[in-house]
Amino acid sequence: MKKWERMMVETDRGSFEVFTAGEGDPLCVTHHYSIFNDTGDYFAEEFTGTHKVILVNLREAGGSEKAQEHYQLSLLETVFDLEAIRDSLGYEKWIFAGHSTGGILGIVYGIYFSDSLKGLIAVGAAARDFYTFSEECIYHSSHPQFGTMQEYNERLKQADLSIEERKDISMNRIKLSLYKPELYHDYFNKNIHKGLSAIRMNFMNREFQIFDVTRKLKLISAPTLIMCGKHDVQCPVEFSIEMAEEIRNAELAVFENSNHYPFLEENGLFKKEVSLFINRI
Repeated sequence: MKKWERMMVETDRGSFEVFTAGEGDPLCVTHHYSIFNDTGDYFAEEFTGTHKVILVNLREAGGSEKAQEHYQLSLLETVFDLEAIRDSLGYEKWIFAGHSTGGILGIVYGIYFSDSLKGLIAVGAAARDFYTFSEECIYHSSHPQFGTMQEYNERLKQADLSIEERKDISMNRIKLSLYKPELYHDYFNKNIHKGLSAIRMNFMNREFQIFDVTRKLKLISAPTLIMCGKHDVQCPVEFSIEMAEEIRNAELAVFENSNHYPFLEENGLFKKEVSLFINRI
């Protein structure tokens, strides 16, 4: 497994902790409330063979800048932070790839700064609140596993959890979002671990209640690849289909035997779709 190198990026919006691995054209990966470290990230690992991956700890995550105001934790302000990081690193453009809330962040990035993106890859994402409107979503109160997921999320916010407790809760939480949960250990078999920023997650849960950028999807001009597992219980596939229909010339890849982690559940097909997209752009 590749070693991730830590560096601090000084920007006019503060200092941000990033981890880099791989060589080639720059590709940025982040997640809206994860805390990364030098063990990397399963999703980001998918791109290190072909690109220089910049894995970003956002404001209030890891060693990155703190939020002086609550609004600095919003999706739009976070995109401003990413732009400041790109500019400080000296990249005219980069590819942005995000999974789940990272993909949601990527959609907002594409709406406002398509000129900075050589390409946009959003996996298991959405352009609007799916908690409220889809009973297929595990965050909808009528979903049979809603209570279990909520319990896991609340426990993961606790700062005093032991490493083993956190690992066990994370495993059971992820199993809820796998098409074949019995294969968990086949998928997650590397020494990769990350934390969760409770302040970022709590803010997102509030912001998401009024989140809807569907009418702005036509503003995305960067080449876009939308990917989703057919059985995704976090961001149901209907929301990926919606985005692909509204974004100009967007490509859609639906993985028939995947839930929320197609890059692990159907890794070969995932790599093929990404490679075809990268070659085209």
